[in-house]
Amino acid sequence: MNKKENTKSAQKNRSTEELGKLFVEKLLVWSKNENKRQMPWKGEKDPYRIWLSEIILQQTRVEQGLNYYENFIKTFPNVHELANAQEEKVFKLWEGLGYYSRCRNLIAAAKVISKDLKGIFPKDFDSILELKGVGNYTASAIASFAYNLPYAVLDGNVFRVLSRVFNIETAVDSINGKKYFAELAQLILPKNDAAKYNQAIMDFGAVVCKPYPECKICFFNKHCNAYLHGTQDLLPVKEKKIKIRERWLNYFLVIYKDEILVRQRTTKDIWQNLFELLLIETGQNISPKKLALLFARQYGLTDFVVSGHEIKQQKLTHQLINFCILKVEINKKQSVADFFWTKISDLDQYAFPKTLQEAVRNI
Repeated sequence: MNKKENTKSAQKNRSTEELGKLFVEKLLVWSKNENKRQMPWKGEKDPYRIWLSEIILQQTRVEQGLNYYENFIKTFPNVHELANAQEEKVFKLWEGLGYYSRCRNLIAAAKVISKDLKGIFPKDFDSILELKGVGNYTASAIASFAYNLPYAVLDGNVFRVLSRVFNIETAVDSINGKKYFAELAQLILPKNDAAKYNQAIMDFGAVVCKPYPECKICFFNKHCNAYLHGTQDLLPVKEKKIKIRERWLNYFLVIYKDEILVRQRTTKDIWQNLFELLLIETGQNISPKKLALLFARQYGLTDFVVSGHEIKQQKLTHQLINFCILKVEINKKQSVADFFWTKISDLDQYAFPKTLQEAVRNI
């Protein structure tokens, strides 16, 4: 029996709790001596700043979220400033981050903390969980990082690490899987070191136990069940496949001299509360000539010239958006229901979806 087989055999006799304890011990040593991952909120104890960073990082890469976090802290240094700000200003600062429901929830929760709680951030898990837009992961992160309460975080990094350390083939997105991993994470959590541990395991998943793991430099490769069984590249297991809906959004840059027509989206759809141009949604790609006819019929505008025909794509979690952007110059200023005229020079005051933001900047 070779050395790896000996290790594997010994591993079979080690309980989940024992393996978890060994992993935690080595993880905390690694984090103290080797973890070089730097972020402005690491070690932060202010629950407002922790909450802000966690909301920004929901469904957003750290590299993308850094500047947004710093701009939010600079513009809204405390929860009262955020709660009392004009919503348009908050959305403008959020522009480009996507998943705008997070921004709406951020504003709603800030108002509750500022007004109902007199600016005092909740100090227990259940109260934190009641905040709009806060789920179990975010509540656990805030509770542990701000108050060192014994709640284990479970994000994509943690699911991946635990599935490999313990060689778990249960799907992480299944009901049973979510329950099992939550219980496992809580079982091995060092109750008096929750903040350090939670940060360490997320960092470890981000820099070592990545989707394509760096097992050769891993401090735990002699004990990791997945590595010993050669399954690290197969884990974690997911059972659900995301169904993608494809949409064609045809936007019209309607210009009269130095002004343009815009409106705020109010329907419960993507980009709610953001601004947009005149829109015709179709089930497929339509020629510019036909779009011009549809445009005249739907909006009742006359005496205009259509130029340009730019198609771009933007991928969302569940949708593939095809943008067709046409420039429309009119010779007579006319009104359109629900839209208003604004100067092109003032467009930077309004928050647009990413692709439209690029379009209006290039007028």
